[in-house]
Amino acid sequence: MNWKKIAAFGLAAVMTAALVTGCGGQQAAKDGAGSGDKGKIIVGLDDNFPPMGFKDENNEIVGFDVDLAKEASKRLGREVEFKAIDWSSKEAELKSGRVNVLWNGLDITEKRKENMLFSEPYMDNRQIIFVKKGRTDVKDEQSLAGKAIGTQSASTAEEYLDKTDFYKKDVKEVKKYADFVSAFMDLENGRIDAVIGDEIVGRYYMSKHPDSIEAVDVAIGPVSTFGIAFAKDNQQLRDEVQKVLDEMKADGTMAKISEKWFGKDITKK
Repeated sequence: MNWKKIAAFGLAAVMTAALVTGCGGQQAAKDGAGSGDKGKIIVGLDDNFPPMGFKDENNEIVGFDVDLAKEASKRLGREVEFKAIDWSSKEAELKSGRVNVLWNGLDITEKRKENMLFSEPYMDNRQIIFVKKGRTDVKDEQSLAGKAIGTQSASTAEEYLDKTDFYKKDVKEVKKYADFVSAFMDLENGRIDAVIGDEIVGRYYMSKHPDSIEAVDVAIGPVSTFGIAFAKDNQQLRDEVQKVLDEMKADGTMAKISEKWFGKDITKK
């Protein structure tokens, strides 16, 4: 074998080794088992979704789902890494193995189930009514007749209000805001009578303004549920995470984390 053949053989061997290592590394990341059964779990999230996952004033990723994931990983004896991703590409990120789970207030839908494995639902995603503290005349959806209400543009609540005749005919006005914070500020200042919006967002705002806002605990429109998503072929990790989630529900840890972020346990029992 001459030197050219030897060099070619050596290069081929290096490329083959690199390919095997690369594929193995990607599979390890996909499985969440970079170091045997105690590998790092990489959580994909939108880091601008308070209170589920967002960056605080110290640029640290915090939130309700972040706390849940940290506690679950601790119980599994694994490290956890939070990776901000383009949320519109979340399924591709999961399928490629760049993240092991999607854990960020993700609605469970039949369409998503075609491409992802889900945990059992751990929280309802409800739209509810918020009013100024002490108000007693708003008790349900029908009591909004003749009143001015606010919601966020391009939200689930707006979609429901736009297609429901009651809000077109019986409600005095539906004001739409760029964000829920602006709607809640108008509510506090008496410019509108109520806000309809995501329970998780509203209760988080309430926890920061306990003396000015309260919730009318009635679901408005359809109710969806949040779950944790895994790659379709990653049943093992899904089952491991589900097991510790069940333990966290049973021992009250999940309820405590909910109370921290929402002032109330709003997780599914």
